Amino acid sequence: MNYHQPLRLRQLLTITNRRQSISFYSTSTNQNKFNQLKLRLKNTKTNWKPIPIWIGASLLGVLTYIKKNQSTQEEEQSTTNDRTVKIEGPWQVHVLGALPLRSISRIYGLLNSYTLPIWARVPGYKFYSWLFGVNLDEAEIHDLTQFKSLNEFFMRKLRISCYLTSPADGKIINFGTIEGRRVGSVKGLSYSVDALLLGPNETKRSNEEESQVRDSEFAKINDITYSVEELMGGSQEKQDRRSSTSSSEPINDQEEGPSLVESVKVQTDILRGQLESLPSSGNRMFFFVVYLAPGDYHRFHSPADWKVERRRHFPGELFSVSPWMAGKLADLFILNERVSLIGKWRHGFFSMTPVGATNVGSILINFDSELRTNRVDMKSYHEELIYTTGKGILDGQILSKGDEVGAFSLGSTIVLVFEAPNHFSFSVKKGEPVRVGQAIGNV
Repeated sequence: MNYHQPLRLRQLLTITNRRQSISFYSTSTNQNKFNQLKLRLKNTKTNWKPIPIWIGASLLGVLTYIKKNQSTQEEEQSTTNDRTVKIEGPWQVHVLGALPLRSISRIYGLLNSYTLPIWARVPGYKFYSWLFGVNLDEAEIHDLTQFKSLNEFFMRKLRISCYLTSPADGKIINFGTIEGRRVGSVKGLSYSVDALLLGPNETKRSNEEESQVRDSEFAKINDITYSVEELMGGSQEKQDRRSSTSSSEPINDQEEGPSLVESVKVQTDILRGQLESLPSSGNRMFFFVVYLAPGDYHRFHSPADWKVERRRHFPGELFSVSPWMAGKLADLFILNERVSLIGKWRHGFFSMTPVGATNVGSILINFDSELRTNRVDMKSYHEELIYTTGKGILDGQILSKGDEVGAFSLGSTIVLVFEAPNHFSFSVKKGEPVRVGQAIGNV
């Protein structure tokens, strides 16, 4: 018994050593295969080949067909008396309309949110500033490494000395006086001011209303005609202002903060009645549009001391809002997603409407945490929010001149529609650059 025990022990040790050697051999073999594959991938030359034109044309055709079917279904669901605002323009506009601009904008937003390595921030931001003419001296923070992503750089804050009366940095597109509720458009195009502030659909006028429109005096703002009601959004159907206001009970919200309005139609009727009564005696309606280029400061500020009473969020397209596009596409500001802030200032009605655009990941409103723009589950109807304090004394969001209101993730457009005394005059020129803090008019 004692003689065979060392032999068995020797056999067990031999088997264990063999297993270890086999395991080591298999592991080293896998590593060699991985290294060989890595070496082949490194040494393999990448050949880029262009996509055939017919594939791209087929893709655009399929996207156009899908979008056309969706538009047809939406039209069938809407009332027969309503005229839905459609995409109209040259072939370039229809090609852009077939592209998945919302998905592209989301991807662009994700890329802008990517945290850049510290070594790439200074040269990257300086190159971007050189490319788009960004004035870095105006920034509150001079250390460019503090901006972790392009989004943070886009929404950089300016020095307090720059905060005056202009709502945003950019280029002045249009401004002027509105005598009626329709305002002209660039190069003969026109869109409705009512649709901008009340909603996307525009009801057909009766023959009597059409004759009244022909007899009325239209605004002439840089050769553009459109109505204040359509800018705010909504239909042009004539309604008795007194009946609509008297039948609508006031909203008594006892909860703290903003309260969602369930009956949007009632609120739209009330707002339409208010718009029909504008302007007040001794006042006129004015209109101002500023375009924010990619290199401009991307935050926007309150141009006056005023009170925001409601917010209306309209889902829509995300076309470019550049001056070139504004001259090509009718109803551009009505088709695009937008957020209308509506309220009052010392001279009467006042509204500020940030308009979404291609690659604008979102529109941010500092005092509205419930606002979500450019969502995947975007609904076809608009959302309304009434701002209340819950104390019944000052209902609304109070803004002082120069207060930061919100920001874009990339350049876009701000539209102002406001009421002012007859002697109000603009102190700027069409097409010239404007800065936050620069006076645009005098009362």
